[in-house]
Amino acid sequence: MLVIGAESLSRITNWNDRNTCVLFGDAAGAAVLRPVEEGFGILSVVLGADGSGGDLLKLEIGGTKAPVTEETCQSSGRYIYMAGREVFKFAVKIMGDCSLKALEKAGLGKGDIDYLIPHQANIRIIETAAKRLNLPMEKVLVNVQNYGNTSAASIPVALHEAVTGGKIKKGDNVVLVGFGAGLTWGASVIRWAV
Repeated sequence: MLVIGAESLSRITNWNDRNTCVLFGDAAGAAVLRPVEEGFGILSVVLGADGSGGDLLKLEIGGTKAPVTEETCQSSGRYIYMAGREVFKFAVKIMGDCSLKALEKAGLGKGDIDYLIPHQANIRIIETAAKRLNLPMEKVLVNVQNYGNTSAASIPVALHEAVTGGKIKKGDNVVLVGFGAGLTWGASVIRWAV
């Protein structure tokens, strides 16, 4: 099975809004999932959503509620809106909480993490999540400084770089964790099989 995360956020970024335009990038990443020997592969998955935070990070134009028209293309609603401070508070809490729940579900603890691959939203959120998990930054894969926040592509791109860079080895416990609009979140624990 092929799992793909791809974003072209430059199409929906307001280049006059310095609060968001400097944050986002375009990218695509993918992973191939296949059967592996017992005890390896995906050990747990935790997913969640809280629609009450939907107005904190959104795109107003482009769905069935507000389809793209010539008129709406001139509207500010066609750009990403983010309430930065509130999203930051949500992200630093949920990245740690979700990772801990995924570890518990896998029967593991903080000390069992070999690598954390977080959504590459910003370095302060990543550092706070690492601190919450008692992880040194050497065990946290970070590339936000190279590409910006590439949203759904950020974890697969960072995973690719870690694997091709020889960091992740067979038997390593890897925590993948992300969050997004809606507000939504998810984490998985993988025991690397190759």
